[in-house]
Amino acid sequence: TAYQVLTRGPMANQRISKRSVDKLACKPGQDRVYLWDDLLSGFGVAAHPTGRKVYVIQFRQNGRSRRMAIGQHGPLTPEQARDRAKKLLGDVAHGENPIEERRAERGVKTFKEVSDLFLEQHARIKSKPRTVEEYERMLRMYLLPALGARRVSDISAGDIAKMHTKLSDKPATGNRTLALFNTIWNWAAKLKYLPKSAECPSVGIELYPEQSSETFLTSEQLGRLGEALKLAETKGVPWVVDEERPTAKHLPKANRVTVIDPHAVAAIRLLVLTGARLREILHAQWKHVDFERCLLLLPDSKTRKKTIYLSAAALEILQKLPKVSGSNYIIPGGEPRKTKNNPNPKKKPGGQPRADLKRPWSAISRAADLEGVRIHDLRHSFAATGAGASLGLPMIGKLLGHSQPRTTQRYAHLAADPMHQAANLIGDQIKAAMENPRAKIHSLKAH
Repeated sequence: TAYQVLTRGPMANQRISKRSVDKLACKPGQDRVYLWDDLLSGFGVAAHPTGRKVYVIQFRQNGRSRRMAIGQHGPLTPEQARDRAKKLLGDVAHGENPIEERRAERGVKTFKEVSDLFLEQHARIKSKPRTVEEYERMLRMYLLPALGARRVSDISAGDIAKMHTKLSDKPATGNRTLALFNTIWNWAAKLKYLPKSAECPSVGIELYPEQSSETFLTSEQLGRLGEALKLAETKGVPWVVDEERPTAKHLPKANRVTVIDPHAVAAIRLLVLTGARLREILHAQWKHVDFERCLLLLPDSKTRKKTIYLSAAALEILQKLPKVSGSNYIIPGGEPRKTKNNPNPKKKPGGQPRADLKRPWSAISRAADLEGVRIHDLRHSFAATGAGASLGLPMIGKLLGHSQPRTTQRYAHLAADPMHQAANLIGDQIKAAMENPRAKIHSLKAH
């Protein structure tokens, strides 16, 4: 049979108890002597010449005799050893190999080793560069200091809870860090980098409630933004000087205005008119624009391949925007800057895309009295306008390029309520009839 318990050695049919184990001794000249239990076949104890006594199990599996130590007498009582032996022999009877599992556990990697493998074999191959950068940042700042030196099989729920608690003042960061730990654990379990018996220690840890920081611009605020954009590309908008900088005293005190680069102004207009993400506009190239079908066909975005639908207003901006010689990008950038970490930056083919819109947006939002509004809030405003116009969440999600319908649900409360629309329509008809008795109430048709 595949499994057979073996009993060997002297005193094979005596019950293992504290008394019998204490009496057991290895005679001079012997390597060791065994005492086998008469209640549980395959359970025994070995006495060594040094006086050390170790509980063991012995069994035959796949035609091969195997013996395994399960603990030392003293720290382990005979009753505890017998219970452990029952479990292990039961596992053997079901086809498992406790010896191989123990060897695997001894070779369990530390969390740092597993996270390095995750980055190398998974994240850097299948995730976006910015996602990889965020993973590396969370590992460096939060996960590795707390768990890096621990073997993954030794990480407990208490370790995870302690790490999560330390980030209670940063609920969003704490939740993202916990999610990254779960991602790494599940990936390692799938590739069998974890012991078979290991359970994810983060199960049951509750996430922190997060306060949404989304801002939706009103019609009046959009009007101020439009005026500020016109001013920025013509007369210029005021700019703020950091008076503490050494060179600040040499700057003019009056007429501190700056004209914003027309490509930066166009980028902000495109963001608010398309609901696109910042990098989708900054990294878009002229070859991605289909003027005939009014589409911006992005080969790669946060949600992979994406189509941005261009309105007539957005298309007009692109048609009027001049192309820059030597650049393939719609919003071109300047020469790559030298830094300490990158003293010899390489030029990208077709020129550089613009890195960000921090400075122009700071000046324009200040001129429009929109300080505190993030540039990403332009995307939320685009969605909120569509929800208020009863376009439906599925259509809004399609326009925004959401890969999951639940992502669009954040705008559900902004959608015009059809029941209120119906009530207003009926109320207007009845009010008209009451104010003008001769007027007829027209039949209402569902639109």
